Amino acid sequence: MAFRSPSLARHISRSVTPRSTITTSSRQGLTSPVQQDACTPRPLWPQPLRTQTLSPAPQSVYTSSRTPHRRAASIKTSPSTETSETALVGAPDITNYYTIFPNTLPAGPPPASPFEIPIADLRREFLQLQGIVHPDKFPSGAAKQQAEALSARINEAYRTLSDPLQRAQYLLREWHGIDVTAEDASTKHALDAATLMEVMEVQETIEAVGASAGAEAEIEALKRENEMRVAICVGALAGAFDRGDIEGARAECVKLRFWYSVGEGLREWEPGSTEIRLVHGS
Repeated sequence: MAFRSPSLARHISRSVTPRSTITTSSRQGLTSPVQQDACTPRPLWPQPLRTQTLSPAPQSVYTSSRTPHRRAASIKTSPSTETSETALVGAPDITNYYTIFPNTLPAGPPPASPFEIPIADLRREFLQLQGIVHPDKFPSGAAKQQAEALSARINEAYRTLSDPLQRAQYLLREWHGIDVTAEDASTKHALDAATLMEVMEVQETIEAVGASAGAEAEIEALKRENEMRVAICVGALAGAFDRGDIEGARAECVKLRFWYSVGEGLREWEPGSTEIRLVHGS
């Protein structure tokens, strides 16, 4: 397929660089392994391919609780051990991002539960959890370090699950081993020809009207059109995950990454400019 102008080829080549203006990496959150006892039932939904762990403090673990609505957190100590272990009472199960929010997402990830998430409920549970584990509630030491790590983990889980693109990328990567944000994603997960043509048409429109007197009205129209594309793509993405169609979900996720990038470029457009910068990544 031939590009209509050298600048378009340059813009499209930029569009696959592994940078992001939209998302944050799900690996930035701090985490600790969950200690489970023999009486704790295993989750019914499938588990991630990889367990994300770090050790925020020596000889310490989080304990899991299914009662995240407690108004205050307390510290329990065990003097019988050589190094006392501390536990944050009311802390959630941090096995994965879905287990952190058991009230909002009790069935786990799709297809056990819908891809779409009730964001208001998710935020309510997020605020309740942060009220339990906020680091300011604890004195300096191991307990405070645990609270800081757990608070960061909850923050990252909330940011990821509340955004459709980040949620889709997380599900594909952690449950299905598909990383559409990897450095080789431009070749392994290339954009389909039809969507690529749509992206090029948006760029050509901006080149044609960007410096004209009516450019701002045209850009606003393009923003509305792109918002519709994003909504349609999210709907298709949700349907694919709910059906268990992982290849379909992967293809829609790649499209959505481009439409997010187009939307970001349109928001950053300034009067007189005849181009938008398309950069998408993790």
